[in-house]
Amino acid sequence: MKLAIDSYCYHRYYGDVYAGLQKLPATTMTVWDFLKRAKRLGVAGVSLESCYFPSLPDDLLKRLRDTLDAYEFESVWAWGHPSGLCSGTNREAARDLVCHIGYAKKLGARVMRIVGGSWRNRPTSWAIHKRRLASMLKKLLPAAEDHGIVLAIENHVDMTADQIVELITTIDSPWLRVCLDTGNNVRLHEDPVMVAEKLAPFTRATHIKDVWGEPGAPKDFASWPSVPLGKGVVNIPKVLEHLRKARYRGLLAIEIDYLRPDYGDEGPAVRASVKYLKSLLASKSLKHH
Repeated sequence: MKLAIDSYCYHRYYGDVYAGLQKLPATTMTVWDFLKRAKRLGVAGVSLESCYFPSLPDDLLKRLRDTLDAYEFESVWAWGHPSGLCSGTNREAARDLVCHIGYAKKLGARVMRIVGGSWRNRPTSWAIHKRRLASMLKKLLPAAEDHGIVLAIENHVDMTADQIVELITTIDSPWLRVCLDTGNNVRLHEDPVMVAEKLAPFTRATHIKDVWGEPGAPKDFASWPSVPLGKGVVNIPKVLEHLRKARYRGLLAIEIDYLRPDYGDEGPAVRASVKYLKSLLASKSLKHH
């Protein structure tokens, strides 16, 4: 397992804020700034959020690939923020996803995180949700196979752990796997260690996230803000143990979404999370990975 950072940690610096909860910072950030920062923090890889690229011409993709190679970064290409395939109803998004499979290939990524939907657009009926999403995903998998890119669908506060397992096993393709987000299902009142145990065998990408919340907190996003790893309710060592048992070899991509306001800026929270995760990976139980 390799330490990484998802560029979404710095979403405010790309002009992306949660309305009513966050404000824009005084400065901005480019992808080149992010990659330099990740290199200084000593990580082995990055997950790059495609939504922060206004366009992706070939010359930019080449420069990006060259920079990733120069920094010796393993990468995951992340597609779909915030609503992705809209639970299997957005055909335009499906066409865009296919284009991004090609971008992922050009960047040298072997895994592309995708979003099936969000809590905003998931149907109340799981039967309808599963049918729509599975039908759309099956049509996308030939392109993934042609390019050698595994699509890793995130538990994006739109499906329970059992529902994701059901979706993956129903489609039954090696080109569709999971991006395990360690915090999102807490927002569905699921135990994060249980979620990790169920999803680890299918996991090809991660968002290693910790969240703050109180027992019985409402099922809404703002009730479970992100905090630096080790400061919230997610038992990160137990999650990593399940990934280790499942022989996961990919990136452990730190992610911060809506940072709890008393932690201030995302920079120190990311640095603290990197330090914490490095210490876990250096421990006796995990260092051989």
